[in-house]
Amino acid sequence: MYGEVREAKRLSPSMVRIVLGGGDLDEFDSTPWTDQYINAHFVPAGAPYTVPFDPNEARETGDDFRPRPRRYTVRSWDEDAKELTIDFVAHGAEGYAGPWAQRAVPGDRLQFQGPGGSYAPNPEAAWHLFVGDESALPAIAASLEKVPAGARCVVRIVVDGPDDELPLDSPGELDVVWLHRRGAEDPPALLTDAVAALDFAPGPIDLFVHGEAGEVRDVRAHLIKVREVEVKGASISPYWRRNHTDEAWREVKRDFIAEMSKDG
Repeated sequence: MYGEVREAKRLSPSMVRIVLGGGDLDEFDSTPWTDQYINAHFVPAGAPYTVPFDPNEARETGDDFRPRPRRYTVRSWDEDAKELTIDFVAHGAEGYAGPWAQRAVPGDRLQFQGPGGSYAPNPEAAWHLFVGDESALPAIAASLEKVPAGARCVVRIVVDGPDDELPLDSPGELDVVWLHRRGAEDPPALLTDAVAALDFAPGPIDLFVHGEAGEVRDVRAHLIKVREVEVKGASISPYWRRNHTDEAWREVKRDFIAEMSKDG
């Protein structure tokens, strides 16, 4: 499946919004999950093929030119307009997805598989806790829009600085704190410290914790060992790992998650 860029917009120093339409998006089958994602396939420079392409044939072009798969959350799907909106964390020239989003112009094409997903806010929860960084922001924003009216939503998000904060809308009652890496004494501890400072409300909690691997693991361990929260069934997952390229992280992610599960 593929779509063509209809709009490319810089939302913040670290986020680019891409709106896709056309292509064969009339076949896009949206899921009920607010963390629904696509597996996008980015074409390396100089590759002897263009979108749309046969994935098997593209992989046969060799390691230098094979498509680079990256998973991205669907920010929104407009069923009437058949438009798919994806927010990309994009800063710097390294990698494939971010640089593609930064230089995207109308008419560019993106091929992908999906969507998939596994999380939506639990309407029976007493309150909701969303914890993450820029990589989790699209899913958090989409989830906040789907909570029940009046639901208590506690949100703690770490970004580089004030310019990276984005508006969040919800029918729920929002308690949002933005945490800034820039100027912080210990940036990797910001999320765990913020969660440790919370007064937990009584009743069942709906958990969504996603972002950098080490930070997600630390928050998860705090919830289990200090707060004695039952995390079975919660949506907790590392999206990326500090000091690792996307390819290097993909190679060790399974082992990391296995180690994280030993925390409880």
